[in-house]
Amino acid sequence: MIFTLAVFVATYGVIAVGRVPGLRLDRASAALLGAALMVAGGSLSLEAAYQAIDLNTIVLLLGMMILVANLRLAGFFEACTDYAGRHARRPLLLLVTVVLVTGVLSAFLVNDTVCLMMAPLVAEIALAMKRRVEPYLIALAMASNAGSVATITGNPQNMVIDSVSHLSYVSFAKALSPIALVSLGIVAVVVVLLYRSEFATAARLDVQLPKAQVKPYALAKSLAATLGAIIFFFLGVPPAEVAIVAGSVLLVSGRVKPAQLWSEIDWPLLVMFAGLFIVVRGFEVAIFTPAHLAAMAQLDLAQPKVLAAVSALLANLVSNVPAVLLLKSFVQGVADPRRAFLVLAMASTLAGNLTITGSVANLIVVERARQAGIQISFWRYLLVGIPVTALSVAFGVWWLG
Repeated sequence: MIFTLAVFVATYGVIAVGRVPGLRLDRASAALLGAALMVAGGSLSLEAAYQAIDLNTIVLLLGMMILVANLRLAGFFEACTDYAGRHARRPLLLLVTVVLVTGVLSAFLVNDTVCLMMAPLVAEIALAMKRRVEPYLIALAMASNAGSVATITGNPQNMVIDSVSHLSYVSFAKALSPIALVSLGIVAVVVVLLYRSEFATAARLDVQLPKAQVKPYALAKSLAATLGAIIFFFLGVPPAEVAIVAGSVLLVSGRVKPAQLWSEIDWPLLVMFAGLFIVVRGFEVAIFTPAHLAAMAQLDLAQPKVLAAVSALLANLVSNVPAVLLLKSFVQGVADPRRAFLVLAMASTLAGNLTITGSVANLIVVERARQAGIQISFWRYLLVGIPVTALSVAFGVWWLG
């Protein structure tokens, strides 16, 4: 038990911090090492470790990554930002456009990948317009989290919840889309209020931007596959099946070299997921005794307020995906698991807006900004994150209550 607890804490410590000083150990490596130690230490057999990996989640995430990679290589994200830059000529209009475009794309295309594609493009537009870049990138990160609440394919934690809750795509979207829409509005309003000097001007900003490099044939096929996948999601076909089939069709029908496409896939994220499934399962088997389960039951996770508070706390301690992996077993046993899973999806995702480390999407935006020479401090992000998170989670609890 002590060994299992030590492995679990060490693994989640690296997941939360991102790296170990002096060691070449990132999040994916830590998750893989933690999984291996769970097996080597006897917490799980190798067969049990295999069974702990939720292949539906892995396959769904891989399929969505292939779709997004095709869209990027076809110039879709460049076209979106090019359109925004050419038509949103005022700071306030540019902010609203960034929030809406990011939110809508994140609802269907996995928010982490949307941030990976959009962050450098948004930074380029803001710099070209000689605007302060920080508020637009913070809005991008928060809008990606807020928009991703809406559907099962919006973010990785929703995919995990889908695999255990068996909620339909339609019922999930129907329940959480209003929360996503209101949260996007909250993000825009809070950013404007806290960066009043940036958005006070009404002057039109004229700037020349390089034309987006779009491949029409590839873009048409990628959009057709993506829209087809979304239609089948809403028709009730299992999301993992839809995503991997749509992605595979593009693989065999496209003009893009497979090696180029595979280089676009976030393989470390898939490895991290597989490792975390094993680490959490080992922790559950070794640590969650009947006494511990009884103690957790006293928290009354069936109450939306309580579950939202616990989810938000864990999401900011260990990030939102690990938080969901930890809580899903408890949520399955409450009196109304459907509502509880919706609250878990809502709170774990929106609470990710509180701090930079609250979600992988935030970390991606901050890292891409750093590569462009733009620093987003922890405290500046927190200043925006506190009101955005408090207001959006409170609305979500009220709506689902």
